Amino acid sequence: MTRALLVHPEFKQASFWNYRETCELVDAKYPAAPLGLCTVAALLPQDWEMRLVDRNVEAWSDAHLDWADIVLTGGMLPQQLDCLEVVREARKRGKVVLIGGPDATSSPHLYKEASHLILGEAEVTLPKFLADFAAGTAQPVYVDPRMADMSKSPVPRFDLLKFDAYNHIGIQFCRGCPFLCEFCDIIELYGRVPRAKSGDQILAELQRLFDLGYRGHVDLVDDNFIGNKKLVKEFLPKLKEWLIARKWPFEFTTEASINLADDEDLMNLMQETGFFAVFVGIESPDEETLIRMKKKQNAGRSIAESVHAIVKHGMWVNAGFILGCDGENGSVARGIIECIEDTGIPVNMAGLMFALPNTQLTRRLKKEGRLHDNFEVAVDTGGDQCTAGLNFEPKRPRVEILRDYLNVIETTYTPAAYYGRVRKTAKLMDSSKRRHVPTMRHMWKETKAFFKMAWKLGCRPSTAWHHWRTFLGTLFTNPRSIRYIGSLCALYVHFGPFSKHVAAKIRHAIQLLESGAVQRGMSLAAAVPSAAPPAAPTPAPVEEAVAAKAD
Repeated sequence: MTRALLVHPEFKQASFWNYRETCELVDAKYPAAPLGLCTVAALLPQDWEMRLVDRNVEAWSDAHLDWADIVLTGGMLPQQLDCLEVVREARKRGKVVLIGGPDATSSPHLYKEASHLILGEAEVTLPKFLADFAAGTAQPVYVDPRMADMSKSPVPRFDLLKFDAYNHIGIQFCRGCPFLCEFCDIIELYGRVPRAKSGDQILAELQRLFDLGYRGHVDLVDDNFIGNKKLVKEFLPKLKEWLIARKWPFEFTTEASINLADDEDLMNLMQETGFFAVFVGIESPDEETLIRMKKKQNAGRSIAESVHAIVKHGMWVNAGFILGCDGENGSVARGIIECIEDTGIPVNMAGLMFALPNTQLTRRLKKEGRLHDNFEVAVDTGGDQCTAGLNFEPKRPRVEILRDYLNVIETTYTPAAYYGRVRKTAKLMDSSKRRHVPTMRHMWKETKAFFKMAWKLGCRPSTAWHHWRTFLGTLFTNPRSIRYIGSLCALYVHFGPFSKHVAAKIRHAIQLLESGAVQRGMSLAAAVPSAAPPAAPTPAPVEEAVAAKAD
């Protein structure tokens, strides 16, 4: 029997996304479970013995590798540093190592130390490797530009997860996005024609979670859940029926484009099905900047009115903003700050533009001679794109962009500003159609979290007034939304300290730039290093193999 070890690499860099401190309030260790590896496990021969180790939530031991015959790992760019550590440790012990995932697909030359590269979508390339592996003829690189048939994607191996370690469990409805955002690699990796699983497939995945005893928060990890509105509208009534028959065991979050606000029927369906939060990429309130980055779906509309429409349908909005875009004309801080306050969005993941491998932006910057050497090599700066962005020469002076970014972070994440936006959300959020009721176990966790939060935020002089004003005000004026507004309050346990961490890093980078310590052509990572940058990658046979296959 083959023993397969699936390893989810650690997100080495601190991030707005990795709100571990908030997760600890409900006795969890990390926000999201590794759905990709659960899917890979379902594609492997089911007579193999499998173990899944998530380095974000459990201690690593040499015994893990000693047990395994084959190691499968991979992930996103923020996991690159840890992924390479896993590869090196496993190879030292003579293990067969497979690498896949979006970062390996976009930058295969960085992973030449692995035994085999499984690039693209696993449903397409992994079966070819498995057939060759069984025959003893496995090749170093497997790459296929075809998109997977989502109707054939298996139910992920959720049984390999330790549910209590996570704040939520993810499932995937569709891949791909119909829009053309220049900086985004989703359309490059998964195409512009959204491909969805059938309703029966999703219900089978939810049934599997239900049978395993999981209850609570499920995140639909789609990069744009409403990329194909017709399919979503066909699916949600089926999901509602399934939930009613099982007494509403789950509630949902997802990511969607802002044109969700244009479709009243769709918002109603999502509200009636138990969606309580949506992430929306706003990026910039400036029309010219949006057009330059090809995010036209956000242009020609009132961002605030669109956000308010979504919140009124029972879903709070998280948002992303990007500074350092080519379309910026002078300082943009005031415009972004005003947009954040006008929309009332509490959680805003503001970051610096980062040229991801394999995007329209990267290809353009390379043609213009503005892309930094080794732009795709991860460097630990202590804050992902918050402090490691601008891996190219921006149009505006770098120091001006950083001053804008510092202004946005320091203004929008003060206790008064953050809690003020939470109260705006509480006034708008309609939870009257909410049907999900937490289990007694979850209610106990949330009760403990309330007291932990009261200690961390309600007893601290800088936050106490804002915290209790927000929490008690919501309890009296919108009690059905109190769990969700409480969650937004809890997120400040992470966002408060992390925003200060990012601000300190950016302030240091500004000082270095002003002193001349960082010159033109040097990346921002050189200005805020927390670790020595890795050596530049050297060409390897894997690059030639990938290029030949692509041709």
